[in-house]
Amino acid sequence: MLGLRWSGLFKGLAALLCIVSISWLALDYFIPAPPSKISIATAFKGGAYELFGYRYRETLAESHVDLDVRLTKGSVENLRLLQDQKSDTQVAFVQGGVSDGKQEPGVLSLGRVNYQLFWVFYRAANTFEHLGQLKGKRVAVGPVGSATQVIAAKVLGASGVTSDNSTLSPLAGAPAIKALNEGNVDVIFLAFAPDAPVIQLLLHNPDFKLMSFQRADTLARIFPYLVKLVMPPGVIDFEHNIPATEVTLIGTTNAILVRKDLHPEIIHLLAQTLLRTHSEAGLFQRIGEFPSQIDPEYPMAESAVDFYKNGPSLLNRYMPFWAANYIRRIIAIFVAAIAIILPLFNYAPKLYMWLVRENMSKLYRRLRIIEKGLQTELTAPQVASFQNDLEDVDKAASRLPVPMRHSALLFGIKIHINLIRTRLAARLVELRSQIAKVA
Repeated sequence: MLGLRWSGLFKGLAALLCIVSISWLALDYFIPAPPSKISIATAFKGGAYELFGYRYRETLAESHVDLDVRLTKGSVENLRLLQDQKSDTQVAFVQGGVSDGKQEPGVLSLGRVNYQLFWVFYRAANTFEHLGQLKGKRVAVGPVGSATQVIAAKVLGASGVTSDNSTLSPLAGAPAIKALNEGNVDVIFLAFAPDAPVIQLLLHNPDFKLMSFQRADTLARIFPYLVKLVMPPGVIDFEHNIPATEVTLIGTTNAILVRKDLHPEIIHLLAQTLLRTHSEAGLFQRIGEFPSQIDPEYPMAESAVDFYKNGPSLLNRYMPFWAANYIRRIIAIFVAAIAIILPLFNYAPKLYMWLVRENMSKLYRRLRIIEKGLQTELTAPQVASFQNDLEDVDKAASRLPVPMRHSALLFGIKIHINLIRTRLAARLVELRSQIAKVA
């Protein structure tokens, strides 16, 4: 084009490829693709967190996302891993009451997913009707730094039971039960699901009693992350009527927390996974109660709230996750390219005419060389050479793709070419006449 049609076409294609490449790189930097592998911090081996983690992994694998299930010591360590950028842990189970958004500013919640019950067992020979009676007793509250120990210390402290007036032992699980059975502790404070083998063993053993929290409503007011849960008679074992009477328990809710910088599409996919896993009814939860759309301690992730309220997007409803994400990025690239290219159309005509005028200027410079030569003494061969140059200029001018509305530019140079052609012809005639007279 403009005398170099093929080279101009290649330049245009190169410019288009550059624009697309720059748009792709910019989007890859500002809107990166979601990762294909993430990691979730759970808890000890065989616990409910680990089991849920494996269920999540199976669901996420359907969308070609690999979930690494990591065993930890519990909620406290999980929060530490989330805050540690070097840990490569993006998702974690965290028990309510351990921390909050002010203390952990770098995390977001995907909602609460289930209830975490707290059980207080003691030997049947004793009678403890409220927590205040545990002053001076030996209480197993779990390892130091564990979520159970943190909650137990707060709840017992509200009743005046502290390490100053009582012995708080760092035992949990089977070791705590063994210590209770051997009389090394008086009470054990446990956090397990109702169907956990440890809880089933204690509930079916007549040597142990389960404390009913008389002021559970008050504790839930003092500690907003706590909830009151009522266990009706026979709900654990209907045939043997376990428990024999109604028992009031306290509990909290488990949250799924993520780092703030986790890709929104992964958050959206995790929210979908939580809904599939936790929306069914349970011993204490109603159908659809979990996952929750609010969190009393941590700020909710907007992508998760949007999914819970509106469901999957149009693309996600009819396409797999990887395909929907790919198409979404293609659309984003297309929109970005259009945003860059459209303004160029406003300048394209001006740029085109600038190129036309630049080529015109080159031709006029050649005309001036010929015209300047006419002002000197020329021989016939020199005049003939100028005529050849002029014809080249004329052909080049004819090839210029001048728009119709700018035809005056083309006609102007044609007029000048014809004027110089006439002068050259007149000079050649004059030279031939002089040669003829001499002969």
